[in-house]
Amino acid sequence: MMKQLSVKDNSSYAKEYFADIPRLTRKIDSKTLEQLEHEGVFVFPELVADAEDITKDQMILQRVGDCYRTQNVMGFIGYGDERLVLTSRFSDENSDFFLQYMLEQVLDFPNIVDLSTSADQDDRLFHMLLFLFPYYLKQAVRKGLFKTYIRRKYNDSNVKGIIDIPRHIDRNTPFVGKVAYNKREYSYDNYLMELIRHTIEFIKKKPYGKKILARVKNEVQLVVDATQDYALFDKRSIIEKNTRNVVRHAYYREYRSLQHLCLLILQQQKHNIGSGARQIYGILFDGAWLWEEYVNQLISDKFYHPRNKGREGAQRLFACGVGLIYPDFIGREQSPRLIADAKYKPTDNIGGKDYLQLLAYMLRFDAKTGYYLYPDSQSTGDVKLMLNEGVKYENNVKAREDICVIKHGLRIPDTANSYDDFVIAIKKSESAFRELFHSTT
Repeated sequence: MMKQLSVKDNSSYAKEYFADIPRLTRKIDSKTLEQLEHEGVFVFPELVADAEDITKDQMILQRVGDCYRTQNVMGFIGYGDERLVLTSRFSDENSDFFLQYMLEQVLDFPNIVDLSTSADQDDRLFHMLLFLFPYYLKQAVRKGLFKTYIRRKYNDSNVKGIIDIPRHIDRNTPFVGKVAYNKREYSYDNYLMELIRHTIEFIKKKPYGKKILARVKNEVQLVVDATQDYALFDKRSIIEKNTRNVVRHAYYREYRSLQHLCLLILQQQKHNIGSGARQIYGILFDGAWLWEEYVNQLISDKFYHPRNKGREGAQRLFACGVGLIYPDFIGREQSPRLIADAKYKPTDNIGGKDYLQLLAYMLRFDAKTGYYLYPDSQSTGDVKLMLNEGVKYENNVKAREDICVIKHGLRIPDTANSYDDFVIAIKKSESAFRELFHSTT
């Protein structure tokens, strides 16, 4: 019988709370997402080794004294017959509308996903794998179709490879002018593209498959055109080839993630997710990344958005290329320039290094105002922090009038009775959230 427990992000729980899932708790205790990904957990978005503010250092459960503290991680993870569901801190006992809404806005997920209900979690986990497929396919195809050397067999008079003597004797006796030979060729129709094609054909058979693939219609057609050797009965051998030949070239890292996802989808047909007493499994979403991408949709008309996890828009603190930084948002207006940092955590948890980071960005871009953009569970209004000047030893400390940091929250509805009601309410919150930046410039 499955033992299931639910926790919320950025919350603290006594160790006794996890008594019903002891093996899973030990398995994930203070482990980073990078470690869990290596053990088979699917982490979204993919981990980037040299980016700032990185997903890989996040933990599901961080031990703090006699308690465990959750971080910016949502989704679910299991080990044998034990499962832990991680919801947003804005969820209730029956639903997690906010996570569902962010997934829909950022990844175009169908709104049939609900992590927090007690229905068949295996089905939900599998559906989420399918819904992620268009995103990863699009990211991979942006690099062009994957190509590699493959070994083809020929039997003709135009010999351009290594003669296969046993096959030649078998097929060309008596000799009729043809020679059997093998040739290595650079081809798009290879083991990985065939795996992607099998995944596409599998999704097509699902009731909602056409809707999922409609978002990547052009990419799907490119894969279909490239895989002329596709055959349904080859699926098992294709899976085995990809299991043995993991994509390792750094240039094709998007294809490595897509390969992992395709294997999870296709292998689900024969094996229940999480089957086996010693197998760890699950899908984990980086809430900070989801929140940042969601905020970008709201304010992209006023801010540039460097992407650290996509290695796009890198800035430097110093001349000569020293001091790599990735501010979340840089104002498009030069005077006054605005800097904003998306933080998926409660306002009371924003401090310390967060302040230093934002102030460094403000100094670099000569900005007088910086913003922390966070999801707010209460209508507390903005908090304006004026930068001090002076030295305590000289008894002349006072607030400056020209440099400030503002904590600006997006109100997350908490009284919605249905997802449709939640969408209506959060649209109003979004309008109020954007109004500040339209009135500033």
